[in-house]
Amino acid sequence: MGIWAVNHGVLVKIFVLCMMVSSVICIGANWGTQSTHPLPPSTIVKLLRDNGIQKVKLFDADPSILYALGGSGIEVTVGIPNDMLYSLANSVAAAELWVQRNVSAHISSNSVDIRYVAVGNEPFLTTLNGTYTGTTYPALQNVQAALIKAGLGTRVKNNGIGNLSIIVGEVGWPTDGDLHANIQYAQRFNQGFMSHMGKGTPMRPGTVDAYLFSLIDEDAKSIKPGNFERHWGVFNYDGTPKYNLSLGSNSVGLVAASNVQYLSRQWCVMSSNASLDDPQVAPSVSYACSHADCTSLGYGTSCGNLDTGGNISYAFNSYYQENNQLLSACQFPGLSVVTTTDPSQGVCVYKVMIRTSTLGGGANVSSGFLSEPSNLLLLLFMIFLTLL
Repeated sequence: MGIWAVNHGVLVKIFVLCMMVSSVICIGANWGTQSTHPLPPSTIVKLLRDNGIQKVKLFDADPSILYALGGSGIEVTVGIPNDMLYSLANSVAAAELWVQRNVSAHISSNSVDIRYVAVGNEPFLTTLNGTYTGTTYPALQNVQAALIKAGLGTRVKNNGIGNLSIIVGEVGWPTDGDLHANIQYAQRFNQGFMSHMGKGTPMRPGTVDAYLFSLIDEDAKSIKPGNFERHWGVFNYDGTPKYNLSLGSNSVGLVAASNVQYLSRQWCVMSSNASLDDPQVAPSVSYACSHADCTSLGYGTSCGNLDTGGNISYAFNSYYQENNQLLSACQFPGLSVVTTTDPSQGVCVYKVMIRTSTLGGGANVSSGFLSEPSNLLLLLFMIFLTLL
């Protein structure tokens, strides 16, 4: 079940999985994939190995990720999303098919070291209003039965018997998007947790088996719980470390991802000829932030000290980068211009997006600001108003 502890407005995420564990204790990390421009799976696997992270927990069973993990020696937990719980709870055949495709096949043909299956993702949160209360345990039973039938009952373990050990499946602190979400607090919290991993708690002394939440920022995550949801990573979107963190096995600090390719060093900012009184400013900023990530703007955030022009430029650039620096993504009517001068200010960094193999991205990544007919009509209307 999910446990949420509130500390001065910041939610410290601790997800506890109870199951039998091995005697080998090492730090793990959660690998989330809700990003507009994810790093290649092979790059992430190398990042894990370079930093001595020997275990990873996934929130689904993406075949491309599992393929990259093949033969890596990294222990893997695969997840079953909540929207699959109903079908798995009501059909043993569905559970057997899921295990065959997402566990057995990867173990046998790709040498993926799958150790656990996490059934559901915080399915008992009160905000879910009991939606998955009746299906989580039956789904767990059917998946466990399917694992046993596949001959994996002693290798891949969902529940145990007798003396249960505890795995801390998610523990971390966000670095942005809230007054109390910053690099200093995150470094202090995570490093402090690392120092206690070998001690345990007064009620459960001994080493702690845990997974940091999370490995890397996800700019496409839902922000319903708060803007900090997109900033849990110990690494930035491009695989660069946010702060110094010793993981025990790697006492020299975090190692950045290698061979990361970026788009051109250019940014979309507010034009010096534009006026803050222009009636198109507000709808343009609103459009940009509704289609891109502006969670670093706001009181107490990393970009919270920008002036009005800086806020507008940040919003425009966020949209421009998520849409792969397309020319059409920096055509806010009479307001924006592309520059090669980095507009970053102090700790407020204006992104240059990484290059992906498919140049995939946000909802409008293929054609930027003019991607939808309704947006084209809106743009023409705004230009018409400007000419009047």
